Amino acid sequence: MSFELPVVQAAPAPAPARDADWQRAARSAVLLSWVSLFYMAVEGGVGIWQGLAAGSVALAAWGFASFIEGLASVVVVWRFTGDRRLSDTAEYRAARLVAAQFFVLAPVVAIESVRTLADGGHAGVTAIGMALTATSVILMPLLGKAKHKLADRLGSGATAGEGTQNVLCGIQAAAVLVGLAANAAVGAWWLDPLIGLFIAFVAVKEGREAWRGEVCDCC
Repeated sequence: MSFELPVVQAAPAPAPARDADWQRAARSAVLLSWVSLFYMAVEGGVGIWQGLAAGSVALAAWGFASFIEGLASVVVVWRFTGDRRLSDTAEYRAARLVAAQFFVLAPVVAIESVRTLADGGHAGVTAIGMALTATSVILMPLLGKAKHKLADRLGSGATAGEGTQNVLCGIQAAAVLVGLAANAAVGAWWLDPLIGLFIAFVAVKEGREAWRGEVCDCC
């Protein structure tokens, strides 16, 4: 018996009143996106650096995914800046841009993961990578939850999509951390590329749902 995460189809709803409270929520969304962008730059740079140094495809892929998530933050900042803040057209374009970014990561990570499995590549131990992923396991879901609350107030699919990417980043960080720890403890090198494939699968799944305007209850 298969298990599916509950998915809610976004239904047409009246646009939220764009009052002073809405404007504050929009400013908060921009602020959180800037915070995310800064952290993603650090996370992505260190993740790729340590992933390449240790030969960990999962860690490097996760670092690359951070830059993709950073682009989602840029889109949300664009969405709520200037005249676009009150534009329904800008919201539609921003939501689609965020959804499309899920598809950028998947093929690159999948190909590299399959290549690593075929070659039997063994990742090394990276204490810095483990510390970084452990930090993201805690921080990213908190950011994602805050953005989902703002998305509800703003009626913004772009902000919701960015928040979902943050939650997924935390889940992926946990998976990468498990793989790194297992490799360091018992030499389970094969976990690393398998987790890379998991990241690719999740990216495709969430990209399709975000494009259709769907969100996971679990997020």
